[in-house]
Amino acid sequence: MKRHPKEVKEFIKNNVSGTTTKELVELVNAKFGTDFTESKMKSYKSNHKLKSGTPLGLPAGRPTKLYPEEIRKFINENHAGVGPKDMAELLNKTFGKSYTHKQIKSHYGNNSINSGLDGKFERGHKTWNKGLKGVVTGGAETQFKKGNKPYNRVPIGTERIDSKDGYIYVKIQDGHLNKNWKLKHVLIWEEHNGPVPDNHAVIFGDGDKRNFDTSNLVLVSRKQLLVMNRNNLIQSDADLTRTGVILADIYSKISERKSKVKE
Repeated sequence: MKRHPKEVKEFIKNNVSGTTTKELVELVNAKFGTDFTESKMKSYKSNHKLKSGTPLGLPAGRPTKLYPEEIRKFINENHAGVGPKDMAELLNKTFGKSYTHKQIKSHYGNNSINSGLDGKFERGHKTWNKGLKGVVTGGAETQFKKGNKPYNRVPIGTERIDSKDGYIYVKIQDGHLNKNWKLKHVLIWEEHNGPVPDNHAVIFGDGDKRNFDTSNLVLVSRKQLLVMNRNNLIQSDADLTRTGVILADIYSKISERKSKVKE
């Protein structure tokens, strides 16, 4: 039996309660650089008579010690256009955490989260052509001659709805997959205003992901969006949401002043 340092044993003992085996593996490996797998952790817990107390078949999306409700909500509301690496940095900066790229990439995959970053599909994403009828999938029909385009190359302008977040994506070019698709509301906003600035997002002013009127598309910084989500400032009316953007800046200034006073 492999012997583990005292600090590793203490960490596992102090964090096992309420934490799934999978999450405990991520926590321990991230903190100590160990090579625990789920099976190894299960054996360790059994040998040391440790129990997490979590129910079997834990439902997807349930808040956990590694990903509490506030973190899950932030990821779900801000993942569009933000890949795992940037999300890890954003979470660490915003919440004072120490998430790694690997952890967030795993979370994206396990929860079928698609960032939609230039159309790049994250692990677990359902492809556009899943379930299509009338497509020949075998025999000579699928053997393409040189220069022929495969049947699943959809034309530019094709739209698809992401089954996880409900956003609509538009195919903008034929090329490398990670540059073929773009969020429809972002595409419309950019057609009228130019490229979305770094660390910014375009949101629906009334919260309706099918209202693509330019007056309903609101540009916000990631910082503003965080404050707005925390304070429920995104309303069912675009004008009220724009007021929420102003309030978010005020809240941020108040928070900054309070921090300076404490110093």
